[in-house]
Amino acid sequence: MSQPLVIVAARNEADRIGAGLDALAAAFSGAELWVADDASEDETAEVALAHGARVVSRGRPHGKGANVTAAAEAALDRRQDPDLVLVCDGDLGPSAGALGPLVELVADGEADLAVASFRRRVGGGFGVALGFARWAIRNRCGYEAGAPISGQRAMRPELLRAALPLARGYGMEVGMTIDAVRAGYRVVEVELELEHRATGRTLAGFVHRARQLRDFARAWWARRG
Repeated sequence: MSQPLVIVAARNEADRIGAGLDALAAAFSGAELWVADDASEDETAEVALAHGARVVSRGRPHGKGANVTAAAEAALDRRQDPDLVLVCDGDLGPSAGALGPLVELVADGEADLAVASFRRRVGGGFGVALGFARWAIRNRCGYEAGAPISGQRAMRPELLRAALPLARGYGMEVGMTIDAVRAGYRVVEVELELEHRATGRTLAGFVHRARQLRDFARAWWARRG
């Protein structure tokens, strides 16, 4: 299997990121692991370092898109010719080891951007933010996305370079998909057995989804015309 450059997006994932990094290291032997730590208030950075990752972290939160951008730029500057890049979220735990099919799709030339959808949906709200994300992508580039906001993505390095800087905050994935389709890259989605920290129908969950919706709208508006 190809050895991708791996970038893990994380904020306050000290209890899950170690297992996730171990699973990634086992699945992609010899791969470089980078963690984009969005100024976590727990020991995410320390755990990531202890599990062999390089950590890019700044003094205050900048949002997912900005922090992954910073980590991607640092990683690509260090390793300018990776075969491909895998970006994933830091809350996958041991299930991160199931991301191999994404990498294989790109390595085998079947996709330029491979996106994972979760075979089993856990948590979530009423689908407003998710529905808007699907509409925003379709409206801007015509692509019908099944997993529009999935953070689990394997891609050609030139696609990532062209997408930098990534869209602000949680708009990262919506913006990346629109940009990739508009540039003529092939996007493929695949269902995988993945698990993550789900947000339920709680006050914190609804606040999180409201922030997502705001960032999706920003990514959509920035790509008008």
